[in-house]
Amino acid sequence: MTTSYTIGIDVGGTFTDVVVATPDGQTIIAKAATTPADQSDGVLEGVALAAKRLDLTVDALLSATSRIVHGTTVATNALLEGKIAPVGLLTTDGHRDVIEMREGLKPERYNLRMAPPAPLVPRRLRLPVRERMRPDGSVAIPLDMDSLQRAIARLAEENVRAVAICFLHAWRNPDHEQKAAAAVRARMQDAYVTTSSGVLPRIKEFERFSTTVANAAVGPVIDTYLHRLSDRLSLAGYRGELLVILSHGGVATVAEATRLAAGTALSGPAGGVAAAVALSREGVAKDLIAFDMGGTSTDIALVRDGQPTLSDGKTVANARIALPSLDIVTLGAGGGSIGKVDAAGLLAVGPESAGADPGPACYGQGGTEATVTDANLVLGYLDPANFLGGRRSLDRDASVAAVQRLADRLGISLAEAAGGIHRLVNTRMADGVRVATVRRGVDPRGHAILAFGGAAGLHVTSVAAELGVKRVVVPIAASVLSAWGMLNTDLRVELTRGQSQSGEIDVGGLGEAFAKMETEGRSRLSWFDGEIAIRLSADMRYGEQVFEINVPLDSVPLTREAIENAFHAAHERLYTYALRDQDVVLVNACVSVIGRLPAAPVTTRTDAPSPVAPKARRAIHLDRSVDVPVYNFAALAPGQTVTGPAIVESDTTTVLLRNKETARFDPRGWLDIALE
Repeated sequence: MTTSYTIGIDVGGTFTDVVVATPDGQTIIAKAATTPADQSDGVLEGVALAAKRLDLTVDALLSATSRIVHGTTVATNALLEGKIAPVGLLTTDGHRDVIEMREGLKPERYNLRMAPPAPLVPRRLRLPVRERMRPDGSVAIPLDMDSLQRAIARLAEENVRAVAICFLHAWRNPDHEQKAAAAVRARMQDAYVTTSSGVLPRIKEFERFSTTVANAAVGPVIDTYLHRLSDRLSLAGYRGELLVILSHGGVATVAEATRLAAGTALSGPAGGVAAAVALSREGVAKDLIAFDMGGTSTDIALVRDGQPTLSDGKTVANARIALPSLDIVTLGAGGGSIGKVDAAGLLAVGPESAGADPGPACYGQGGTEATVTDANLVLGYLDPANFLGGRRSLDRDASVAAVQRLADRLGISLAEAAGGIHRLVNTRMADGVRVATVRRGVDPRGHAILAFGGAAGLHVTSVAAELGVKRVVVPIAASVLSAWGMLNTDLRVELTRGQSQSGEIDVGGLGEAFAKMETEGRSRLSWFDGEIAIRLSADMRYGEQVFEINVPLDSVPLTREAIENAFHAAHERLYTYALRDQDVVLVNACVSVIGRLPAAPVTTRTDAPSPVAPKARRAIHLDRSVDVPVYNFAALAPGQTVTGPAIVESDTTTVLLRNKETARFDPRGWLDIALE
């Protein structure tokens, strides 16, 4: 049990969620509107609401708080909206167009009308420097300081705020990049400077260049935001270190998150996966599909045998970010997704969202277009007087007007239009689950769906039915589960080093690389006095393959035969075959240095009241209008069952049970729903 408070903060597209774990093991939640102009405003409002629920002042709460973990969408929004810092690129003479030529393939290779993606750095700011490293790390052409100084002077004249330095084969020898970075900092003291050898020291030029440029593009934005938030929390009474969750699911200090700014691109969704892993270990299920439906998007991820699935990076707004990240599929489908009539005269939903401002029509903030939330209100699934625990009322008349306008354009009834929006977004999300499972060779029917996010409870059983999934779990804290998950993460430093590509695996070189990376990782966590764990792995492939897979090597002897056998076994698990007569190439050595942090408790109901009766009844529209019981989620007795059709609702979560769906309340705080 902790002796102080810990706080998780998740900034979403519509709401900012705050979870406080108290010293006595309780969980307090609060939701505030997200403030896109300055996310720190919504964060401080959410903290103030949580303090009020604890009958504390903000200063009293924060001064007694030992840890704050924050997930932010600042980097993602900057890339999606194009609100990035002006970036300059210094690169080896003759290679200024790597980020524009990409990998030689279009993102949609069969789309003949697709325009080339616009690079984050215009060509006039991609400046060549005379230098050249060989693939073995030896110097082919020494760094020409006159060439470098001319390029820096040009960038200074252009008033760029960030400089990315990407030299050929710097993954093997970073000397030229480091000297160039020092020269840039000496001339442009206020610029954000980042090097490819400091961000992603491995082969594949486009991925390394693109990731470094993306890091430079969002670096100043992340730097400004995180330091402003840290200062505001400090002024409000917080004395600890603000931690930021990164795309790989671990947390880092503000300094590390600023240095590796592109690593915050999946910051918020990573908290949801962390929650899924924690609940898997609590006994929900070994194999879970994390289904996080919020106001703007739906994030889907796999947890298999209690472990998250990782990928080698993501593409955000055409920017390839090849840093280690959780494998999350994101759809533009959420409560704020807008229903519209497409060019063919058919109903479509999303990916455009009403967001937090103006939000759905029912928010009464000027929104006029019909959203998923408006449709759910028209269908009777939401109680307009119980939104955010009654702190805000929903305007059902505004929702009716918005959906009716859409219905008139389609020539259908109000109920048909609202039901169409609801069903269409469900179909889109079911397709997203298929992308996260079937396309990766995984049968979703062998998994349970863990549903969370503010809107998931109204949609998840329909999605599960379409996929043939028989079990759904909805936590009582579903609307803020990502924030809770952030309190179940560890400090994590991910390091990678490219290895030689010629000949057999260099076991001695691999061991040396592991040792150097472990030393570097421990030094970055030198301020941390808790337990530290080390995880070793390698990116490997067959000689004729193009892409690698990551192979854990924690318990594998560092011999050529053992490493190759580990790769064959991993390849067979993923693809059902292994080519043991082919050469094996070890591309990258990887080390994870993990600082163990205390986990947030799972609140368990130990009381055993008798099953509670419905608190009300409400008319809702399924295939037809039906009158259903409404239960108070927080008042359900351990083991109590509720059979659909029915509504189970709390201050921040509403769950719709359809016909022949039965939910059992688990004393650990979730509805366990069985589908026929």
